[in-house]
Amino acid sequence: MIIKVLLTIIFLAVMIGVGVYTRKQASSVDGFVLGGRAVGPWLTAFAFGTSYFSAVVFVGYAGQFGWKYGLSSAWIGIGNAVIGSLLAWLILGKRTKLMTQHIESRTMPDFFGTRFSDQGLRVAASIIAFVFLIPYTAGVYSGISRLFEMGFNIPYEYCVVIMSILTAVYVILGGYKATAMNDFIQGIIMLFGIVAVIAAVLSAQGGLSEAVSKLGALPGDDGQTGVFASWFGPDPWGLLGVVILTSLGTMGLPQMVGKFYSITDEAAIKRGTVISTIFAFIVAGGCYFLGGFGRLYDPVIGANGKIAFDSIVPAMLNTLPDVLIALVVLLVLSASMSTLASLVLTSSSTMTLDLIYRDKKALPGEVEDGSIDDIVAEKIERRKVVVMRVLIMFFIAISLLIALNPPTFIAQLMGISWGALAGAFLAPFMLGLYWRGVTRISVWACFIWGVGLTVINMLLGNPINPINCGAIAMLGGFPVVWIVSLFTPKLPKSMVSTIFECYKR
Repeated sequence: MIIKVLLTIIFLAVMIGVGVYTRKQASSVDGFVLGGRAVGPWLTAFAFGTSYFSAVVFVGYAGQFGWKYGLSSAWIGIGNAVIGSLLAWLILGKRTKLMTQHIESRTMPDFFGTRFSDQGLRVAASIIAFVFLIPYTAGVYSGISRLFEMGFNIPYEYCVVIMSILTAVYVILGGYKATAMNDFIQGIIMLFGIVAVIAAVLSAQGGLSEAVSKLGALPGDDGQTGVFASWFGPDPWGLLGVVILTSLGTMGLPQMVGKFYSITDEAAIKRGTVISTIFAFIVAGGCYFLGGFGRLYDPVIGANGKIAFDSIVPAMLNTLPDVLIALVVLLVLSASMSTLASLVLTSSSTMTLDLIYRDKKALPGEVEDGSIDDIVAEKIERRKVVVMRVLIMFFIAISLLIALNPPTFIAQLMGISWGALAGAFLAPFMLGLYWRGVTRISVWACFIWGVGLTVINMLLGNPINPINCGAIAMLGGFPVVWIVSLFTPKLPKSMVSTIFECYKR
């Protein structure tokens, strides 16, 4: 216990220290939200990866899908690396950086409002982002607190409150630069931690081949043995839905895409692509590979008589030596605090810049209608940063209330969040970077499609599994945008040409 407490205190002290160190760079809006658009490839790549993988993946998804699909759940991690990281950087990285800088966009809702010349889209996108990032944040709190409860024997409620306070402190102090620097430190811990934990768990089962043999001997729901040690598991189509949701979704999530806004230049994007993909292979692949052995441990049965999926991974780790448990706690703490920081920063910046201080910007090449005194402008900038810091506390408080009484498993919370957000944003954002023919009405249609499908499914009691529903929402957005764009009024050619000039330079 002394080792666990000591390592955790050192870790948290470093996180707060980074926040204090970077606080001077967070005095302006660009500094607080984007790190001055001058964050290097290593920090950006690790920020992308650590925001991607949190306790939701390590505790919730690895436990639930490892139990359901066995070793084939490792395909989810591979999909996360290839689609969610490699393709995300290749498809979005350069174009997002160039276009958002060209139109002076700071957030994803701001991109929609400026790219499609509709401030209503900006408002709607900011509300969608704020509302549906809350269940994801609550899921992260829930996951990390389960591990703390296991490692320190501290009641779940206390863990949730402590984590929320600590996250708020360093994000409020240092903004994006603090989160990026902390993400780098946390990412290194995650890389070493996941490798050490997998080695320890396999060793406890007699080695890799012995563990796989034990898993292969277990019967599936139909009584057939070997399915949990097979290449594609007992339900390949269900597995594919999870791969799509957890991989494709990153390209439509505001907190993930925002990383491309802040990176320094195109050369940094190339290096960041390689770093981020390798990171995802090790961390995501390792998490799901580890979760695949969950059936070798006795499941925890909840009060409702069903398996408590969120307790599977903690039960696996509970048998490890204290030093390794301390490492696991730091691993999950690292993954979760980075994700939490990214989520609360995205939510607060979106509400502040796209709802409260919604300035009408001139497009590149246009002239502003008027100007304001530099001193007044500086005061407004400072006021925006103050409002963002207040909203960070507000957002954390709401998420905390949900986490104290979570309505469903972590995986379902994330499915609802990712399905609505990526279902609404993915298609119009990606196509808006490449295709001049995307219309304003098609973006509205996709917003209604993604949010509507997710909410209706939830209100009907989830007749479609939230995971599969999220995957349908994401993929379905592309034909929605394409078809509606063919039959609705196009944006002025001169305006679109001005926006796309950024790719000619």
